[in-house]
Amino acid sequence: MKIAIIGRNEILFETAKNLHAQGHNITCILTAKEAPEYKRKSKDFQALALKWNIPFAQGARIGRQIKFLQKQPADIAVSINYPGILPQPVINLFPYGVLNAHGGDLPRYRGNACQAWAILNGEKKIGLCIHKMIGGELDSGDIIARDYFPIDHNTKIGEIWAWMRRQIPNLMLRAIEKLSRDPHFILERQSRKVEEALRCYPRKPEDGRIEWKKSALDVLRLVNASNKPYAGAFCEFEGHRLIIWDAELVKSQEKICAVPGQITKIERGFVEVACGSGILRIKEFEKASTEKHQSSLNFSLRKRFH
Repeated sequence: MKIAIIGRNEILFETAKNLHAQGHNITCILTAKEAPEYKRKSKDFQALALKWNIPFAQGARIGRQIKFLQKQPADIAVSINYPGILPQPVINLFPYGVLNAHGGDLPRYRGNACQAWAILNGEKKIGLCIHKMIGGELDSGDIIARDYFPIDHNTKIGEIWAWMRRQIPNLMLRAIEKLSRDPHFILERQSRKVEEALRCYPRKPEDGRIEWKKSALDVLRLVNASNKPYAGAFCEFEGHRLIIWDAELVKSQEKICAVPGQITKIERGFVEVACGSGILRIKEFEKASTEKHQSSLNFSLRKRFH
């Protein structure tokens, strides 16, 4: 099939390479300025277009790019992480429509930061859907392919991203091959009922602030939902901001009386902290400013995290 590539990030980059390797004709690449956490930059997409000798364009306003796409006829488009929502006139340029890869079990977990919200909400799995886009709408449209990744409170968001990086290129290829055999193929029609959907909104770095009065389980979920490649969950200790990267629940029958944030145990390689309920063992952290590890900090059972 003739395929237009629209969007950003390393997942789209690898998807484009996989489709090209499988014999599909990539007609053009439209990208935009990358987010800080993206490993593939706009210059990488430009180099790919140059290598394949195909047209390249960059810009975050899709309305200004319609003429560019019109000049590069394609059967279908693949769009991942383009900054704006595609309007229907863009969708209509492609006879087979535009496919999007979304890390959420549609129609639940539409929108932004879905993987983080799934961890925070205590889900047992995170969905990955390849779906047809509807102009002017977010994460709606018929589902062509789907997969799942099991998660729990110990799952870090980086693990989910690694799985998505591996799966999306293959799942997108599977979806395109299904449509090439049957243009009307649909795995599932996505529900239009509002009560069956779950809309997720963006999370910011400051949302990673730890509230020790919450349960140890909730704090652990925040640590894992805010993990790399993002800014990390954080707290204050004696004027320093500490970013916590790795933690685990403490299994203990001991009953304690402690103000949340109280250091309850200090051992080589970890520190334990009382929460609103339960105790959290902190195994890896750094000072936000100097990135020095726990050896540079003076912990004591008379001190607290805030």
